Amino acid sequence: MGEQPIFSTRAHIFQIDPTTKKNWLPTSKHAVTVSYFFDSTRNVYRIISLEGNKAVINSTITPNMTFTKTSQKFGQWADSRANTVYGLGFSSESHLSRFAEKFAEFKEAARLAKEKSQEKTELGSAPSQGGAVRRRVVPGGRPGTKKESATGPPLSPSTPEGLNGAQDQSTGPSEPQAESSQNALPASQSSASINKHWEAELEALKGNNAKLTAALLESTANVKQWKQQLSAYQEEAERLHKRVTELECVSGQSTAVKSQKTELNRTIEDLEAALKAKEEELERLKAEVESSNQFQTNRDSLTLKLQETEARNRTLESQLSELEQRLENNQLERESFRKSLRSLLEMLDGKIFELNELRDALAKLLEGS
Repeated sequence: MGEQPIFSTRAHIFQIDPTTKKNWLPTSKHAVTVSYFFDSTRNVYRIISLEGNKAVINSTITPNMTFTKTSQKFGQWADSRANTVYGLGFSSESHLSRFAEKFAEFKEAARLAKEKSQEKTELGSAPSQGGAVRRRVVPGGRPGTKKESATGPPLSPSTPEGLNGAQDQSTGPSEPQAESSQNALPASQSSASINKHWEAELEALKGNNAKLTAALLESTANVKQWKQQLSAYQEEAERLHKRVTELECVSGQSTAVKSQKTELNRTIEDLEAALKAKEEELERLKAEVESSNQFQTNRDSLTLKLQETEARNRTLESQLSELEQRLENNQLERESFRKSLRSLLEMLDGKIFELNELRDALAKLLEGS
């Protein structure tokens, strides 16, 4: 099945400064989608995040990794393979907790998968280890083992300054529209990654199909040549049989005729063995042709799936554009409403000023009377 997304969220992405190992450097301009992917063929979990066509996170989860919460909305983990520390800033504490729970769950799954792999390796290497023990008895042996260790960069306890304030400001009157656009973005990016995966498989199948087609053409030419050789061998065998019969009739059971007959029989057996080998090769080529047809069927199926994925991707993009247009219209309406409120306030200020002047005039008239 390949690699598939199993959980997605949105967060601001940071990486530790490679020089100071203390300060955080932002790797995304705004909150982007961060997804957990599972590769069923290799039994591997990965954290992947894309900003456009750029991969800002590509981290494989290993049993020795630890996800640490350094604040209510920020967490981090160290990746020794990438030689860096990743940091994620979330919009709420619940999003951070959910991501941390998934990290612990997939880390445990990676540990179990590693233990199973080690058990299989140990069972497979048990006979070879026994042979190694026996070889130590022989003089001149060189026993010894090597151990490897890997360490990663330490986790940084600091949190990027101003992150919580920026996230708190992001929640406001337009939160429902922003949240719907956020829900549309992960689906678009997930379909894009699936699209790339199917395209890679399709290219691989095209290459295999081209190789099998070339092998089929070469095999067809070889089959024709082998058929000619086979008919030649059959004619030669018939001629030899006739020659043997003639020699038996002419020479009787002499020693020379017997030896020649033995040689002729041996030649016939060799020709029959060669004929059998050619027939087996012909059967193998037929099986390869059937396999090529199966690959062609698989390629057509993958092409259809790719077209369906592209249609789904176009639908998601149109939905995303509609949501963005609706958000923009709401912002314009809110701005016009604010302008009308300002003009109304100005009018009210003018009326209040006129009423104050009228009150002062009436007061003066009362005082004069």
